[in-house]
Amino acid sequence: MADDSKAPVCAVVGVGPGNGEAFARRFAADGYAVALLARGPELTRQLADELPRAKAYPCDVADQTSVDAAFANIRADLGDVDVLIFNAGSGAWGNVEEVTAGDLERAWRINTLGLFLAARQAIPAMRRRGQGAMIVVGATASRRGAAGAAAFAQGKMAQRALAESMARHLGPSGIHVALIVVDGVVGGPITRSRFPDRPNDAFIDPAGVAAIAASLVQQDRSAWSFEVEARPYKEKW
Repeated sequence: MADDSKAPVCAVVGVGPGNGEAFARRFAADGYAVALLARGPELTRQLADELPRAKAYPCDVADQTSVDAAFANIRADLGDVDVLIFNAGSGAWGNVEEVTAGDLERAWRINTLGLFLAARQAIPAMRRRGQGAMIVVGATASRRGAAGAAAFAQGKMAQRALAESMARHLGPSGIHVALIVVDGVVGGPITRSRFPDRPNDAFIDPAGVAAIAASLVQQDRSAWSFEVEARPYKEKW
């Protein structure tokens, strides 16, 4: 776009190596000014230096003051958010006898409360324009509670329920809310190092997940999708 001031704004909440970085790169390539939100500044600063019209913002999605400050700075620097991608996620692994009450609360605060706080910051401007998109990155745990996911699954299931409620409430106002269910191991540098013997096609390519998000943003309003799955063909389902 010739005029940077008119570039649409994409806020990627939860930028890490893997999906978060892929979202940032894809939407920057598609002409968006990209706000990069993460607790740690290392990767976001690097990407902000590398990508056009990108800026890094420190943000702890579990803390309302931090979220409010980050989005206020985004509006001042880049403008109102046109696309919100909520990629923040966390959860301790263990069964009901192993995890703690703090593990459950932390998973809920990051996955569900974080989405709530970020969405509340993006909704007003989207309502005024009568358009916008929010893409939420879910997981297999959004649908089922495995024995070892007592803390994580409740956070992701609650996140899915919130996203569905938002989709039904905001759709008539032109705001598209969609969930990507990531069913498998995302092939970022950290996960690949943990499974060095797995072939490439056993991992989900982060660029492929980013392509799904980009396509959801471009969907015709008469045929919006709410839930889309992303999995490699080797994943059991």
